[in-house]
Order: sequence, then structure tokens, then C-alpha cells
Amino acid sequence: MSQARLAPGVVPGRLTPHELAANFVDVAPPLDDHEARVAADRCYFCHDAPCVTACPTSIDIPLFIRQIATGTPDAAAMTIFHANILGGMCARVCPTENLCEGACVRMEAEGDPVEIGALQRYATDGLMAQPGHPFRRAAPTGKRVAVVGAGPAGLACAHRLAAKGHDVTIFEARPKPGGLNEYGIASYKAVDGFAQAEVDWILGIGGITLRQGQLGRDITLEALRADFDAVFLGMGLGGVNALRAEGEERRNVLDAVSFIRDLRQASDLTALPVGRDVVVIGGGMTAVDAAVQAKLLGAENVTIVYRRDRSQMGASRHEQDHATRTGVRIICNAAPVKVHGNGAVVEVEFAYTAVDPDGGLHLSDDRFRLKADQLFRAIGQRLDGVPQELALNGGKIGVAGPGRTSIPGVWAGGDCAAGGDDLTVTAVAQGRDAAEDIDAHLTGRPVEIPG
Repeated sequence: MSQARLAPGVVPGRLTPHELAANFVDVAPPLDDHEARVAADRCYFCHDAPCVTACPTSIDIPLFIRQIATGTPDAAAMTIFHANILGGMCARVCPTENLCEGACVRMEAEGDPVEIGALQRYATDGLMAQPGHPFRRAAPTGKRVAVVGAGPAGLACAHRLAAKGHDVTIFEARPKPGGLNEYGIASYKAVDGFAQAEVDWILGIGGITLRQGQLGRDITLEALRADFDAVFLGMGLGGVNALRAEGEERRNVLDAVSFIRDLRQASDLTALPVGRDVVVIGGGMTAVDAAVQAKLLGAENVTIVYRRDRSQMGASRHEQDHATRTGVRIICNAAPVKVHGNGAVVEVEFAYTAVDPDGGLHLSDDRFRLKADQLFRAIGQRLDGVPQELALNGGKIGVAGPGRTSIPGVWAGGDCAAGGDDLTVTAVAQGRDAAEDIDAHLTGRPVEIPG
């Protein structure tokens, strides 16, 4: 037993290396060959399948499951990758219960959908483990495209453009490519360095150059427009929203995004400090990922506090249930009003919230406090450093159609663009569709978008 398990304050090493290794295993282990065939045999192979409609990338799900059922998983993987080149990661992180599996007819009839996500992982992992890259580039077009951001949207856009023969340069601000797949999801969802392995596999098509550079710091939109035939912006959201609660500047009040990033990049989990009593403010996937991982690192008490009803949380019910099974408590209809402490956070004061007739919230006079030596903000991110000449919509880059911005020759997609839902799979769809539109703009070829 670790000596620091019940130590007060924010300390490293609450659990032993053996305990941490057991806690951070793959949350959804892959199917073996027999399990995959059994799962595939449950599919009805529907015509006009609702699961396809529910998938933002419109993967032909009945087809790839039939291909698995008939013993051709590599063909199944190609069906997936033609629509979603990041199908491997999406199989791991997609809220399938809200998308394809939630729409499965067996879910409606029996409450037990086909395991679409697990089958997708089975097929994609198998093909990605083989040498070489399954896609070949078209003949060079001589056109050059700049992609800002090596996250899901940028990678999907770059791969599709490279496959069509264009030369692509990706500018990434961080040391590693991958975006939120590398820095922003729970470690137990993508183990064994899968995010980087997927990036390397995607770049294996050729024709894609990866460079270090941040828009506004190292490169400008004006320079990119001058040097390239088209520009795609997929840099995500760099800023973190404030709590707007008195005392939030106290020590150990941190943003959950940074906590998840540090955990994802850590080579030694015993060196990561975590509180004994942890409070997370927010209701989305980031809040759940931060809370669960704080518990897995050895925090004794972890509480998520969300300002609205549990049904309105951004995290899926599956993720909420996973959090509670891990030992995380969820309190709803409360908002922070003050962070108490002497230098560092000691307690957080909350007010219960009530819904106004117009759907807004107001704070009641009913208050309570939670003990906390570590407080995480997980209340959304904001777009920072966007070029002034770009028109915005709701604080994000305004787009029309397949990612066209207010500036000719500039497209955008992913979390930095208006109209998305902050899902990896949606970012992939937006990057892919923008690439098709860019290709049509550069060559005059018709747009080809799956679905």
C-alpha cells in the first residue's frame, strides 16, 4: 500500500505502480475472432439502416458488419476507412450509445444493440497492424494545401487531399500531432500509444509534410494564403473558460484539459499529483474523463458538480454510469459561487440552481459546501488567436456548406468551426468534406462525399 494513499493535500504516488497499471488498462478490450463473428451475426443488415444515418461520417455499417460475418475483415476495414480514416480512434471514443448503437433496431426492440463500435475496432485494428498503407495516392496535381492543426479534422482533411494527389503541409502547434486524440481523452480509452500509431499510419499515404507552427505566433493566415493554393483551419480550441466564481485564482484550481493532457503524456503515473478530495465543475466528456482519472490515480473522494439536470449533461449516460461505477459522485443543479481557502483551495461553495421560464438559470439562496483540495474547471473551451479577418459565429469560425469561411480559399472544420458538436467523429466528417470541396475548387472535379 502506498504511504501517500490518504495523505492530505495534492500529492503524487497515492497508489502503487501495480495498482495504477491495473486501473489504466483498456476500458473496452478488443474482440477476438470468435467474438467478432458472434457479434456480427446479430446484425439484421437493414436496408436504409438507421445506424448509418446516425453516423456523422455515414459509414456503411451493415456492409462492413456483413464483411466481418463472411470472413473478410480487411474489406470491412476498407469500407470504414473510405468514410472515416480515423475509424480506429472513433471506434474507441465515439459515444456509440448516442449514435449508431443508439439507433440500432435491436436497441429499440431488445435494449441490446449490435456492438458496432467493437466490431469497427476489430476490423480497423486488424488492417492497421499490417505493413504498408492501404490507400494509394492519385497522380500529383501540383497543388499545395496548408492544414493548420493535426487533430482529427486536420488529419482527415490532409489524408483525403493527399489521396487525391495534392501536396499537403500540416502546421501543428504542439510537440506531437493528434490533437484531442493525443492530448484530450482519457488514457484508458486509447492505450499503448494508439493515438500516435494512428497518426503515423495516416501519414503513411505520403504527400503530407508535418511542421511545427502555431497560427498567429509562427505563421499568419496571410502568409499561408500567399504560399498555398488553399488553406484548411482545424486548430481546435485553445482557451479554457473561467468559473467566474470568487476565489478561483487560488492554488490547485486547475483546468481539466491540462490535467488530462499531463496524464496522457506522463511516463510515470506515480509522479502525477492528485488531491484527496477532488471536485470537478462541468457536465461534459472532459469533466467525466478528469473525474474518473482522478479517482483512478487514488483520490479518495471525487465529485462532479453540474449546473443543470443530469439529463442535460454533455457526457453520455454511458459515460455518467462509468463514472459512478468508478466511485465518482455526481451532483446536479448547482453552480460554484466561491472558492474558499488560504492560498490553496480548501472548500468550494455552491448555490442550487433553478430554471427560469425562458430556459435560463438563476442561483437560489440555498447554499452548500464541498471539501476540496483540488478543483478542476471543465466548463468548455474557447477559440483563441483567430485571425481578425475571419467572420465568427457564436465565438467560432463561421462556415457555410462544407467548411467554407468568409475568406475565399480558406476552409475550416472541427472544434474551431461553428456548427459542430465537439465529437471526434464529427470533426473527421468536417475535415473530409472540406477536403472534397477543396479538391473540387482546385481541379474542377465533382465533390464525392460518402452518404
